[in-house]
Amino acid sequence: MDKIHNINTVSEHDAFYHKENLHPLVSIMDFDGRVPEIYAKKLNFGFYAVYLKDVICGDITYGKNTYDYQDKTLVFVAPGQVINVKIDDNYKPQGWALLFHPDLIRGTQLGKEISNYYFFNYNANEALHISAKERKIVLDCFEKIKFELEQGTDQHSKKLIVDNIELFLNYCTRFYDRQFITRNDANSDVLQTFEAILNDYFSSKQPKILGLPSVTYCAEKVHLSTNYFGDLIKKETGKTALEYIQLKVMNKAKQEILENKQSISEIAYGLGFKYPQHFTRLFKQKVGVSPIEFRNLN
Repeated sequence: MDKIHNINTVSEHDAFYHKENLHPLVSIMDFDGRVPEIYAKKLNFGFYAVYLKDVICGDITYGKNTYDYQDKTLVFVAPGQVINVKIDDNYKPQGWALLFHPDLIRGTQLGKEISNYYFFNYNANEALHISAKERKIVLDCFEKIKFELEQGTDQHSKKLIVDNIELFLNYCTRFYDRQFITRNDANSDVLQTFEAILNDYFSSKQPKILGLPSVTYCAEKVHLSTNYFGDLIKKETGKTALEYIQLKVMNKAKQEILENKQSISEIAYGLGFKYPQHFTRLFKQKVGVSPIEFRNLN
């Protein structure tokens, strides 16, 4: 098994690429062909990293998933994530990187909201493809951060740097929304597969064995991360993936209540509910009446 090379600080990362470090907690790197100290097949960072790749350099993976990118793509890495890098022999890195340590944003508004930028938890094959205009916006944000780093530290530095990181991440949120739209055909395929997964699940004995299908279960079936899958379903349907599953469960429940003479408890167990009262509560919340009332009314 390949050894994991840990890079815990931004300063270590700069040194890894023979670059002068201007701030121990944040860096903007122009790779300009810099070759790292050593080529490691597995890397683990103690900080957030965003890479803007300008050349085809090889494959980057998380587990068995390969990044869906070649060039002009943003790659997001969160602290603690292990990435596998397969580098071409004659590769000389070209592009940019934004690196920032969690300590930089601790106590700031961005620190409170960083978990809302779900793309740091997307799988490798869900990288962000950007247009030429979007690339200019990315580089403009990087340039503003770089400018602050080169000025030296004063009482305004941290706020301006953190604000520009937050601005950059907000743009990335917009770019991902655009990507969901422009990849509409692929998204429709995922939605159709999602529907088929639920149909197959409730047509089998799995609900009695495994319980209700989870969002993670469905995401894994379509080879997407839970966060990316959830965001995709929300963009396509206006409902969260959990709401979509619950809607499917309720439609199945209505059918069972009207066509099956089993008790409500038996129907609940058959649908995957561990406790019948949880089924009754959800049914009344979603349908407006209890399962018994629904049966009597119909």
